[in-house]
Amino acid sequence: MKGMVIRSRIAPEKHLDHHHQLISDLFLLRDAKRRSVLHFSSRSSTGAAPCIKARRYGPLLRGRIRAQVVTTPVSDPTAPATKKRVFTFGKGRSEGNKSMKSLLGGKGANLAEMASIGLSVPPGLTVSTEACQEYEQNGKMLPEGLWEEILEGLNWVEKDMGACLGDPSNPLLLSVRSGAAISMPGMMDTVLNLGLNDEVVAGLGAKSGERFAYDSYRRFLDMFGDVVMGISHSSFEEKLERMKDAKGVRLDTDLTAADLKELVEQYKKVYFEAIGEEFPSDPKKQLQLAVKAVFESWDSPRANKYRNINQITGLKGTAVNIQCMVFGNMGNTSGTGVLFTRNPSTGENKLYGEFLINAQGEDVVSGIRTPEDLDTMKNCMPEAYKELVENCEILESHYKDMMDIEFTVQENRLWMLQCRSGKRTGKGAVKIAVDMVNEGLVDARSAIKMVEPQHLDQLLHPQFENPQAYKDQVIATGLPASPGAAIGQIVFSADDAEEWHAQGKSVILVRTETSPEDVGGMHAAAGILTARGGMTSHAAVVARGWGKCCVSGCSDIRVIDSERVVVFGDMVINEGEWISLNGSTGEVILGKQPLSPPALSGDLEIFMSWADEIRRIKVMANADTPDDALTARKNGAQGIGLCRTEHMFFASDERIKAVRKMIMAVTQEQRKAALDLLLPYQRSDFEGIFRAMDGLPVTIRLLDPPLHEFLPEGDVEQIVGELTSETGMTEDEVFSRIEKLSEVNPMLGFRGCRLGISYPELTEMQARAIFQAAVSMTNQGFTVIPEIMVPLVGTPQELEHQSNLIRNVATKVFTEMGVTLNYKVGTMIEIPRAALVADEIAKVAEFFSFGTNDLTQMTFGYSRDDVGKFLPIYLAKGILQSDPFEVLDQKGVGQLIKIAAEKGRAARPSLKVGICGEHGGEPSSVAFFAEAGLDYVSCSPFRVPIARLAAAQVAV
Repeated sequence: MKGMVIRSRIAPEKHLDHHHQLISDLFLLRDAKRRSVLHFSSRSSTGAAPCIKARRYGPLLRGRIRAQVVTTPVSDPTAPATKKRVFTFGKGRSEGNKSMKSLLGGKGANLAEMASIGLSVPPGLTVSTEACQEYEQNGKMLPEGLWEEILEGLNWVEKDMGACLGDPSNPLLLSVRSGAAISMPGMMDTVLNLGLNDEVVAGLGAKSGERFAYDSYRRFLDMFGDVVMGISHSSFEEKLERMKDAKGVRLDTDLTAADLKELVEQYKKVYFEAIGEEFPSDPKKQLQLAVKAVFESWDSPRANKYRNINQITGLKGTAVNIQCMVFGNMGNTSGTGVLFTRNPSTGENKLYGEFLINAQGEDVVSGIRTPEDLDTMKNCMPEAYKELVENCEILESHYKDMMDIEFTVQENRLWMLQCRSGKRTGKGAVKIAVDMVNEGLVDARSAIKMVEPQHLDQLLHPQFENPQAYKDQVIATGLPASPGAAIGQIVFSADDAEEWHAQGKSVILVRTETSPEDVGGMHAAAGILTARGGMTSHAAVVARGWGKCCVSGCSDIRVIDSERVVVFGDMVINEGEWISLNGSTGEVILGKQPLSPPALSGDLEIFMSWADEIRRIKVMANADTPDDALTARKNGAQGIGLCRTEHMFFASDERIKAVRKMIMAVTQEQRKAALDLLLPYQRSDFEGIFRAMDGLPVTIRLLDPPLHEFLPEGDVEQIVGELTSETGMTEDEVFSRIEKLSEVNPMLGFRGCRLGISYPELTEMQARAIFQAAVSMTNQGFTVIPEIMVPLVGTPQELEHQSNLIRNVATKVFTEMGVTLNYKVGTMIEIPRAALVADEIAKVAEFFSFGTNDLTQMTFGYSRDDVGKFLPIYLAKGILQSDPFEVLDQKGVGQLIKIAAEKGRAARPSLKVGICGEHGGEPSSVAFFAEAGLDYVSCSPFRVPIARLAAAQVAV
């Protein structure tokens, strides 16, 4: 058996009698229903909450107190276990509060909170999210006893209002609304004006006017039919439009009471024809059906899709908020509106919203009528407007945030219907956070939590001006691989992308999948679209590194290179036609959509300085060129955590030809000759990067990918012909060499340190280029901090072999150039075995950097390039909660990281430990790395601010 601890928050000087009644009601509740033990706790302004017995309720009247229900065990072992599922609220009294969102939903928790701080909230009750969960588990039937609990709560509302549901002489009408713990705007259902029937509407008409009564009745019939019974809203709307045409009027408000009476009869016929039975006249039956409908809407296709898109998981269900109706459609002294306490687009500290005279809430949000600016309310209802402004100030001060508010004015009396934290743009979020600190409303640590990582994405990438405007032109959806927006003409090859770009054209490179050979065209393109590949595919990783829009794994498309067309279902689009990409949602849109540029401001610099002061983990960048390094530094990177040397090989035809000569070489002498051609290119690149990162560490990974990635693409004859021309070998020699290099599974084959061990001259060339560049830049006055990373190590012997080579080269170069520099040799932990023997590897390594892309691939046994074939099914069925290549798998991969870090530091306490996979820019993953005690994360240059923010947020 559970008892209840009640905490109430009320201004005592105004509600003395109310407290006596509260005590009485609570004891009645205990004796009659719960047989519980009641306790009270008063909360002082300092936050202390000493518990006191119910009979000593005097301290309740000193200071404001919070109404809250929590459960404590009592000693009656024979009583059946019960769990509270219905929570009432009204002005000055609530059984819940804002901390109970998981149980009451966001809307219910905020209604309870608004009521408890004394705002005019229409009384009501909230049915918990756990009841929804029980409903789902109970075969879509109301759990035992729940209906009786709802009726008990309804009885409290009726007493509070002095009106009864279904009583024609004194009718109470209700709204029934959904409300999950996380806001899902428009995804679930609402019913207004519940409780009307032919008798009640007559009584309401006598009391408040016939026109108002029948207007409310026809609205209820429409909403109940649509939401509860599944009758199309258009069936009712058609009758309304015909009525207005017949009467020669334009607006709903121009219809007379007689018109509305006739419309009500027509709506009833629509209901009967669709359902085959009369509209239910029993208000309690209406309420029961409405509660079930709201529960049902939790599992609707649109709600499920919204949760999937927004990666909302782990919720129990939706709460149901049953609330006394107040009316904005009682004439010109009534109205309804929605507002934000600040401008959600710009962040300006000014009320931003809309208002309609003589209207109900759905008129504002549905577009039935065109709303007017809030100044309309200020002019025609000055007292209500003044109170509204005061309430906005109270709510901002109480919640310490910009609020989204719904309100109604009934005959000049203001009622607050809902409040929640307002959604905002990136620009608005940063300005609001900075302004609230300057206003003294919040401190910097609190402000850090007010900006979401995706807000920074908006600020750092172009966006579409109006994403809602193009929804009917979306022709396919893939993975949102790299954020931002892009428009361009379709091209199908990297060469064409470069050529068209040189002509001043904006292009979208469309490929089945990209390879390293495409990087020139990828760099030239405004955006990239691929049919295959996941969130860590080549296209995705490279695009994110450049801050370039990319949609990958778009299985809805078929690329036919030979015909220069791409097929979207039944639609064929030719080369040169315009498309737009939304890299933040994965949408592919037909035609050109207007863009707005990144919105950077001085506020962002101030905000990020707070983040940097608070965070404990360093943020570095993955950068492969001097330009990338400069971008990283500009975005606040504290060094380079991953420089991938293979990307440098594609910078020119001369380089790639030299690489291919090295690959095709049969003897060591041939390989060394090819590598001698590459040495000056590598040295020059490293000099540029060291120059850009003056004074900051630069971690350079030795060659990692399989060699086949450097070979030309095409059919066998085309490849052989090109290699024969480039290398001077015969066709037979080329065929023989390709055959020897071929692998069944290249990603688990001849790559990483295996290349350097088999071809030590390759490691020696790269090490020589690094050390020569480091000494050269040092001689020019730059501070160089080189760190050389050996990839794909699985045994300490592999690392020891490569480390000895690197250190021998360093000694030679320093002797030749007359300068000695400090440097580190470490390894990339990306094989599960390396994590398990990290203590042995750490005896050789001076740092670990976790390559979480490969570590995830090898831990799961998923090919990151082919995972798109089954991953969407896994996500839809709940087998996986998120893409493990996008969001770190903390239970598997994360545990390997913790094991390796602990073992490595036990063997070498000074070991530097970081992460350089794509997870380094994903907020929840960054939080895990920070809590695991890593020294740094490294991510693409354009994700550096996001990682900085995520690191600060975990610190607070």
